[in-house]
Amino acid sequence: MPQPLFSFPTETLHITPVTLPANTPLQAVFQQIAGDNWSLLYDSGTSTQSNSRYDIALWSPVLTITTKAGTTEVRARGDILETITCKNESPLDTAKRYFTAFQHSLTLDANCQHYNQLPLVLGLAGFCSYDLGRDYETLPALNRDEYQCPEMALGIYNRALIHDVQEDCWYFCHTSDVAIPDFNHWLASPSAPFSIKGGWQSNMSEAQYSDALAAVHDYLVAGDCYQVNFAQRFTTGYEGCLWAAYRTLTQANSVPFSAFMRIADSAVLSLSPERFIQCRNGVVETKPIKGTRPRFTNPTEDAASAESLLSAEKDRAENLMIVDLLRNDISKHSVPGSLQVPELFKLESYPAVHHMVTRITSQLAPGSHPLDLLAGCFPGGSITGAPKIRAMEIIEELEPNRRGIYCGSFLYLGLKNDLDSSICIRTLLGEQNQLFCWAGGGIVLDSDAAEEYQETLDKVARILPVLEVCCE
Repeated sequence: MPQPLFSFPTETLHITPVTLPANTPLQAVFQQIAGDNWSLLYDSGTSTQSNSRYDIALWSPVLTITTKAGTTEVRARGDILETITCKNESPLDTAKRYFTAFQHSLTLDANCQHYNQLPLVLGLAGFCSYDLGRDYETLPALNRDEYQCPEMALGIYNRALIHDVQEDCWYFCHTSDVAIPDFNHWLASPSAPFSIKGGWQSNMSEAQYSDALAAVHDYLVAGDCYQVNFAQRFTTGYEGCLWAAYRTLTQANSVPFSAFMRIADSAVLSLSPERFIQCRNGVVETKPIKGTRPRFTNPTEDAASAESLLSAEKDRAENLMIVDLLRNDISKHSVPGSLQVPELFKLESYPAVHHMVTRITSQLAPGSHPLDLLAGCFPGGSITGAPKIRAMEIIEELEPNRRGIYCGSFLYLGLKNDLDSSICIRTLLGEQNQLFCWAGGGIVLDSDAAEEYQETLDKVARILPVLEVCCE
């Protein structure tokens, strides 16, 4: 592995307790920096799910790594350090190289009693878009890249504000050269308006969607795939502050893997319920979602909807296909014989929909790095189909536009080599006064086009209408 072209200064890591008013949400603090380039929030959105204990804000990275169109750029404080073609070094290998150097530059302050408790402290964070998969697999390029947002944007951060939501405790993690801000002063930051301009427009009519599903069906009959995840994209114009839009959306969507990130003139707003890959203390976990039913305000109808999902053979079969795919992906970097499925076909309920979720675990193999594991599984099988590469080829052929950030992953990698990541479903991209949102689902032989189309609308039922009301 080549040496990084940057020497991180030797610094000491500090974890400083912070006092803020009781029950202050991290969103209220983050508003001060929400418009800053490379500001990043990992946000549980008041979710009561078990994955929702910590909210994390990061800003002002010491080094950034971006990939676009087959080229990776490494910058320190804006200056280009290195430009690498992805053929010479994969993007996540570049990230691993610089992150490892950052790890080696730090020593731990003797008073860091919370170091082992907190999930991130400091480290590598950002996102990989679905289209980063083109740098790992040979895929057709039938649709142009119309987004200015990078395919990968990862920062190495030397400051983070962490809120332990369960205990309502705050910690500022920082290197010794970083001053401690007055976070109470940040609470005075004013809000800004947001509005959408015009209605949401899909990139296909319902008839075109049905035609595409018929083509998918032909591929399934021919034996090309067992399942293909197919999506439509919604677009609208907007004016104002995308951070305000995100805050509005999180009020309507309590999910454990929400995230907001500002990259140059783009912003990503993610309201994801789905974990992709977690690796903590060498234990690997993935929780694919496959199977969806709408929520209802009437408790009897809502319970019936959940029960119909749990008893549906079609949804169980879809879920099992993806479980097999992910078990295969994870096994490449796992201790042989360590793969387990401790939870199969479990119900998880969110504001708009019920989901069927399975949990898969393993032990990370000695000599494997968490970023190797992530790269070996990317993009997540729950949003491609199976077999993965053929499904991605069919997606490229039949979806009218590239996915970009949709079905990519937000991630963080901490100093202890603990990794966590999401699947970017229920995710929006805002740039150049356009706002994009996607919804899709797994298509199998007995899928009904009308039902699948309605399922895509159910998945964004707490997103598209919420922003329309927001602007009235």
